[in-house]
Amino acid sequence: MALVKKKIKPGADMAVPMTVEEALKWLKSHSNKRTLDGMARYAVPADKALGVSMSDMKLLAKKLGRNHVLAEALWRTDVYEARMLATLIDDPALVTTVQMDRWCRDFDNWAICDTACFALFDRTPHAWKKVKQWCGKSDEFVKRAAFALLWGLTVHDKEASDQLFIEGLGFIERAAVDERNFVKKAVNMALRAIGKRNAVLNSAAIVVSRRLAASSAATPQWVGKHALRELGSPSVIRRLASKSQSASRNKRLAAKK
Repeated sequence: MALVKKKIKPGADMAVPMTVEEALKWLKSHSNKRTLDGMARYAVPADKALGVSMSDMKLLAKKLGRNHVLAEALWRTDVYEARMLATLIDDPALVTTVQMDRWCRDFDNWAICDTACFALFDRTPHAWKKVKQWCGKSDEFVKRAAFALLWGLTVHDKEASDQLFIEGLGFIERAAVDERNFVKKAVNMALRAIGKRNAVLNSAAIVVSRRLAASSAATPQWVGKHALRELGSPSVIRRLASKSQSASRNKRLAAKK
């Protein structure tokens, strides 16, 4: 595909205007064979990659700032690092459901899937809708995206109700039978992340984890047992108790004002 050579106009917080061609040139200048060869150890395909470290990609993203148009153009190159950069510079407010579905269908490895979900998709107003839609899909990385997105929301959606995450536990329990490696790991991480959000959700996640751990099937057992090991640990229980006490104290102080 031909590269876009027209200068992309910077967004409001963009520091450096750059074309796709210039961005690829920068990425190539920061690539190295060691990084490229090392990608295989993390199950990231290198056939469309340059070999650029994540720290360097983040450095360029910081220089560029948010730019939706450039992000879309970078995604179309089908170069691994260009797509990673796209997830880091796109503007969540401008991302549409159509774009989310289109990019999600392009996911071919866990790294681009998770980065898109953690750095971009979970900050859009469509995130919860896509969790519900994608968790029922059959494609391995689309389904992983549902649970990577749910995982990201436990961290970045501060206003979400417990009920939304309770519903998410239902999605997790249904998907826990999926034996595919990249799905079951995302399901497990989403379960653990929900259980670490607060004490109420910890209790709910432990109930689900126990049911899964008691399953006669190997995959649900694995998901449940790995979650229980962390969610019932003294360190997690202490942290959640401290968090609850702090929240109660803040509410009392706010009531006095």
